[in-house]
Amino acid sequence: MSRHHVVVGAGPVGRHVAAHLADRGEEVVVVTRSGRDTGQPGVRHEALDASDARALTRVTEGAAALYNCANPGDYTQWERVWPPLADALLTTAERTGAVYGITGNLYPYGPVDGPMHEDLPDAATDHKGVLRARMWADARAAHEAGRLRAVEVRGSDYVGPGIGENGHVTRVLPGALQGKAVTVIGRTDRPHTYTDVQDVARTLVAAVDDPSSHGRTWNVPSNPPRTQEQALTDVLHAAGRPPVPVRGLPMGLVRAIGLVTPLMRELAQLGYQWTAPYVLDDRQARAHFGIEPTPWDEVCRRTLSGLVTA
Repeated sequence: MSRHHVVVGAGPVGRHVAAHLADRGEEVVVVTRSGRDTGQPGVRHEALDASDARALTRVTEGAAALYNCANPGDYTQWERVWPPLADALLTTAERTGAVYGITGNLYPYGPVDGPMHEDLPDAATDHKGVLRARMWADARAAHEAGRLRAVEVRGSDYVGPGIGENGHVTRVLPGALQGKAVTVIGRTDRPHTYTDVQDVARTLVAAVDDPSSHGRTWNVPSNPPRTQEQALTDVLHAAGRPPVPVRGLPMGLVRAIGLVTPLMRELAQLGYQWTAPYVLDDRQARAHFGIEPTPWDEVCRRTLSGLVTA
């Protein structure tokens, strides 16, 4: 089997996937537009536009796996950025025979009653969830048609190092470390699952490695849910700092701000995640892969360390 692996994206998940593969002796190429060095020992970096299927195929030729760890950071640009990128990734996997591993999220499930598990339909109502659901539907259809091998892993909101402004905990953490009151979106007292980026990477690599796991989605093993206030307080405790007041921004106000701020308009569509319990059921993945989540106290320390060293 080829020891060549291609990772598209150098965000927190991409870096962890590359490090995990390199640590076990694989040949790893990380693809980004800039080709910037991720600092991972033994990893090669390529500068190219991954939405260019021809260029991506050239780099992926002969690879065992192609990992989609891309994460267009600007929510307002998803409709422009994702479709050509997703098409190029599918085309590349089909042309090269590389197993296609996708870093997904929980948006495709949409609002649900009860914990989210893999047997639920993808029934998103917002346009970002519909887009992510369509991406997986296209990959699954290609898999079922025998054109490629695909698998997707889905985590909840990320914690761990390197998340920064893209994480609901890490976004407010700098102010909280200074003892300031912070404001979060929605309710502060609803149970919410947080997923460590290291566990996303471990699950994605395990799923790609295991042919019996292909053709479906898997929820990433994650720690028991915390409220937004509890999660922030736990990270502060890891830093030896006291709790701070945590205020919730009502969704009505988020929608009102969204009338003039595009990002808030996008977040308002996901408001259901922060006004009701948002809990991940990961039992299938734990049983199949034998993966347990990184202990929560370690996750808190790693989240803090990633912020301090960034």
